[in-house]
Amino acid sequence: MSEFQRAITDARVLAAMTHPVRRRLLDLLKLDGPSTASVLAEQTGEAVGNVSHHLRALAAAGLIEEAPELARDRRERWWRRIVPTLSWSSADFDGDASGEAIARAADSLNLDRQTGHVRRWADQPQDVQARWPLGPFSTEGWLRVTDEELAEFAAEITEVITRWSERSVPDDGRERATVFTFARAVPARP
Repeated sequence: MSEFQRAITDARVLAAMTHPVRRRLLDLLKLDGPSTASVLAEQTGEAVGNVSHHLRALAAAGLIEEAPELARDRRERWWRRIVPTLSWSSADFDGDASGEAIARAADSLNLDRQTGHVRRWADQPQDVQARWPLGPFSTEGWLRVTDEELAEFAAEITEVITRWSERSVPDDGRERATVFTFARAVPARP
């Protein structure tokens, strides 16, 4: 792992980050950078106290930290992600019954979150979708691979997504919207 990525191997940290509100806060801090509880509350529609509670839980799990240099006064608290990319593997929790249960729940919640983004797009009115005539896509394929080859494939896909998500956004005056992308590959039969 690099300074830009952290592998989650502690089930308590995985449980802390998969709470839906916390996951959304992590996403906002990654996408928009450091923020305060009140700004995040406005963006999520959550109460400021609830957001503050979840930010403290994320900090206790070592996923975010305070950014005191951004505060205008002693009362203002800014938060930032410690690393931009978090990952986990269910295999890291093998042999630990509670860890395995948390990893299964985290994977299920993550899939619900991912497909939820796609479903919300699919439910948008046609005039909204028409504003993006070239971009949104869906792709799929069937591969015949070994476990090692699948890991190589995953690394290539992850590299492309990471390169685009971590790039410096050009300052060319063009408006850029946020776009959610994800990829999954699992053993299956047609």
